[in-house]
Amino acid sequence: MLLNLRDLLSVANEHYFAVPAFNIGTGQILNAVVESCEEKQAPVILAIHPSELAFQGDHFLASCIELAHKSSVPMAIHLDHGSKLEQIMRAVRTGFTSVMIDASHLPFEENISLTKKVVDLVHPLGISVEAELGTIGTTEHDAEGGAEEIIYTRPDDAAEFIERTGADALAIAIGTAHGLYPKGFVPELKLDLLSEIKSKVHVPLVLHGGSANPDHEIAESVRRGINKINISSDIKDAFYQQLRITLQDKKLREPFQLYLDSIKAMKEVIDHKLELFDAVGKAKLYKLV
Repeated sequence: MLLNLRDLLSVANEHYFAVPAFNIGTGQILNAVVESCEEKQAPVILAIHPSELAFQGDHFLASCIELAHKSSVPMAIHLDHGSKLEQIMRAVRTGFTSVMIDASHLPFEENISLTKKVVDLVHPLGISVEAELGTIGTTEHDAEGGAEEIIYTRPDDAAEFIERTGADALAIAIGTAHGLYPKGFVPELKLDLLSEIKSKVHVPLVLHGGSANPDHEIAESVRRGINKINISSDIKDAFYQQLRITLQDKKLREPFQLYLDSIKAMKEVIDHKLELFDAVGKAKLYKLV
C-alpha cells in the first residue's frame, strides 16, 4: 500500500508510535527492509538520500514503487534531506510520495520561505513535505550532513514555523547527531524539550540521527510524541561489518552467497528497531485509510 507521509504519520500521531524511515541505499537493503516490515506487519518509510539516488539512478524508484504497491503494509517513498529545489523536482518526477526540504542551515525566515515554496509546489500533487528546524549534529564520515554545533529547536519557533509553512511533519533538534557516535561519547536527548514542542505543534515530529542513542531514550521519545525516526547508520553498519567477515572466504564470488549473512545481520537490527518504535502489528490500523 503506497501512501504519502501525511497519511502514514497521521495514524502514528494518533496512536503514539513511530514509523521507521530506513535509508535504502541498495537493492539488498530495500529488499531486507520490506521483508522485515511485512513479517512484522509494520508500516515503513523507504527513505532515499539525494546521494543514494544519484548512485542508484532514477530507475531504482520503479522497484520501490512496485514493492510498495504490492506490499501488505503501508509505505511511503521519501526523499531524505533534500536541500535544493532541483532535488525536490527530481523526486517529484521520479515518483516519491514525500520529500524533505532541509533548510535548517538557513536563517529562520529563509527556512520558512524555502519550505513554504516547496509545500506550495508539491501539495497540489498529493506529495507530503517534511521540514527541519534547529540543527542535527554530525559525526565523522557521515553522508547525510549535519552541523558541528547542535542548535536546539525552540517550541514557540516550531509552532510559528508550522503555522506559516504548512509542512506535514517537522524534524526537531533535541540532541542527536547523524552517523555512529565516537567511542566513549554518551548522547542524551532533551526529552522535556520534546514534550514542550509536542504540546505546541500539531503535526507529527521526526527524530533524525538516533542510531546510537540508548534504547530507553528512543522508546521514551516515542511515548512523548516522536512519530518518525530515521535509521541509516545502524543497519548499514550491521550489513557491511558482516560483509567484511564474509569476504575473507576467497572462494565466494556470487552476490547471493556474499550477501546472505549480511542481510540476516541487518534484518536483526531492523526487527529490533520495529519493536523499539512500537511499530510491530500497526499495519492493521491503516485498513480504513
